[in-house]
This record gives sequence, structure tokens and C-alpha cells, in this order.
Amino acid sequence: MAQQDGDSDRINIAIDGPAGAGKSTVARMVAGQLGYVYIDTGAMYRAVTLSAQRLSITAEQDERLAEMLASLQIKLEPGVNGQSIFVNDEDVTTLIRSREVTRHVSYFAASGIVRQVLSTMQRDYAIRKGVVMDGRDIGTHVLPNAEVKVFLTASVEERALRRFKELSADNAISLEQLEAEIAERDRLDEQRDISPLIRASDAIELDSTGMTIHDVAQTIVKLSRTKLAEAK
Repeated sequence: MAQQDGDSDRINIAIDGPAGAGKSTVARMVAGQLGYVYIDTGAMYRAVTLSAQRLSITAEQDERLAEMLASLQIKLEPGVNGQSIFVNDEDVTTLIRSREVTRHVSYFAASGIVRQVLSTMQRDYAIRKGVVMDGRDIGTHVLPNAEVKVFLTASVEERALRRFKELSADNAISLEQLEAEIAERDRLDEQRDISPLIRASDAIELDSTGMTIHDVAQTIVKLSRTKLAEAK
């Protein structure tokens, strides 16, 4: 569905970048400060991955994936502790963050049929403007006309350390293993044939290594308010 003119006082913000760069946290903060809607596209791909794993469907089985997607309803709803993700009315917010889903989501994100279906859903969310959306190809593919585009990155070591600190004590994984997994996700995301991870030509690159999440969010909010002022 093509984008239509929405509220002239609202814009769409696209935040792209590799795994662990802090996109979701930053996007949620930016949306909160601007009074916008936050769309976690990564959670949508995780929801598809979880659903496929439950049915023993691999990322290469296009026909089975298409059949599953036809009956899959994904809803993003504001929750007490952030956004809640529902698949066919089941709350899967915690389940989609498992290591098993994390290890395989890049493979499903490389599927043409999955990207086609989810990209359409994501564009529909953004029609009326006032959306902050994060992912791998938002500025290049999903919302190429977004008024503000940011490519958020950080070193592999920094991203692995952030993930390591988030893990609970019973997660038996070393920092070195996390670094290897993140580097592999980067490789898969950058080399896939369909909508690879690349910086949009008109995106502002923001290296968050050494920056606080608050500082990153404030930088993007300032960019957005400047863009809004220029449009008036």
C-alpha cells in the first residue's frame, strides 16, 4: 500500500543498523519523547521465526512459509514494560527473545516471502505518519521516503558486551561466543540477496560506541525536531 499524506505536524523516522546497536531501546525512547508510535520490526521477524520453528518449517520452505503467513496475525501493543507482541492472540513477547529464535531470525529475515508480507504490514502502520520504526532495511526498502533516517551502529565488541550484560546468570554463554554470534549475524544481514543491511544514501550514520542510550535518543529527537521545523 502506498504512503499517503498524513498529519503535516508528524514525520516518519527510520532507524537502521546491525544487531545489538541499541535500535529498539533508542527508537522506543524517541517515540516516547515525540509522542509517536514505535514499531519494532525485529520483533515481527522474531514472531515469524518462533511460529515457523514450532511447525518445524525452515527458512527455505517457501510454500510452507507462505501458508503459515497467510494465517498469521501479528499485533504490536503498548505494554506496562514496553511493547507486547501477540501472535494469533498469544503473548509471545518473552518467547521471541530466546537464544534459539535469536540464532535463526536472520535466516527467516532473508526470505523473500517473509519480507514481502512483513514489509506490507510495516508500511500500513506508517501511512498516517508519526511512526518510529527500527530494523535493517527501513530507510532503504520499507520507508524510503521517511523524513529522518538514521543508521545506528557500534563496534562488535561493544554490542556483544551490551547483550552480555542483559543476559541472566543462568545463560551459559561467554562474551567471546556472543561476539562471534553477532559478527555472524552481521555477515548474514549484509550478504543476503533481498534487502541487505546497508546504510541509505541519505541516512545519518551515528556510532553509539561510548555513547549512552539517552544521548543517542536525544540526538535523534533533535534531528527530528529540526526536520519538522524546516518543513513548516
